[in-house]
Amino acid sequence: MDNLEKIVVLIDADNTQLSKMEDVLREVSIHGRIVVKRAYGNWKKEVLKNWESELKRLAIKAEQQFDYVSGKNATDMALVIDAVNLLHKGLYDAFVIVASDSDYTPLAINLHESGVYVMGVGEKKTPESFRNSCDEFVFLENISGKVQESVDEDDHLPSENAIKSKETESVNEKNDHIDSIHNLLQIAFDKYQDDEGYVNVSSAGQYIKRAKPDFDARTFGYIKLSSLIEAFPEKYEIKKYPGKGKVTIVTYRCIEKKRK
Repeated sequence: MDNLEKIVVLIDADNTQLSKMEDVLREVSIHGRIVVKRAYGNWKKEVLKNWESELKRLAIKAEQQFDYVSGKNATDMALVIDAVNLLHKGLYDAFVIVASDSDYTPLAINLHESGVYVMGVGEKKTPESFRNSCDEFVFLENISGKVQESVDEDDHLPSENAIKSKETESVNEKNDHIDSIHNLLQIAFDKYQDDEGYVNVSSAGQYIKRAKPDFDARTFGYIKLSSLIEAFPEKYEIKKYPGKGKVTIVTYRCIEKKRK
């Protein structure tokens, strides 16, 4: 959805990457106008000491939240309360939650049930429950900018075998995910094809987003869905034709497998 007029961006500073904040705001701005930008955290913490200058530069309002009990994070509760209060004002048409924590799943569900557009922004480790409770979920790893990975003091450098094992695991996981996208493209083809037997890629993309909110062609190395489809000529046949102005409409149809 790219015509939102009043977007709220709520950031859990304890649960996201400072280096990505400007890129996150640029990503969200593609959808419309951001009118509320708030970041939540206990700014007295040493780990958040670098946030001040960036919050000032990006004009993000800093919301102080003390840890009332040691070991307990009150930041998420403060963010949730503000989100509900802002929702009840009835002024905003979209809420963006920047965090990788499944604790925000009930909030996202509540916002979604209220009829506003809900976007989540977090790392790929974000639990599926939170990702699927949003209308759209964007991985931080897919947004341009330097990725920071937190490393515990007790962590050791991985062995060469461990690295290779992780790489193989990553490839297998990526293949599994791309198979699920092919399945959704097939469903879209079955449901939305026109009289000529083709489906508008834009319509298919909207369906995939509804079925799989964390879908992003960049996850698989493509700029957009049409590029992903074009990369599999053995599966899809592409047809393009001019739309209004300089717009090019891209459609596809699934190629039936030959039966032996």
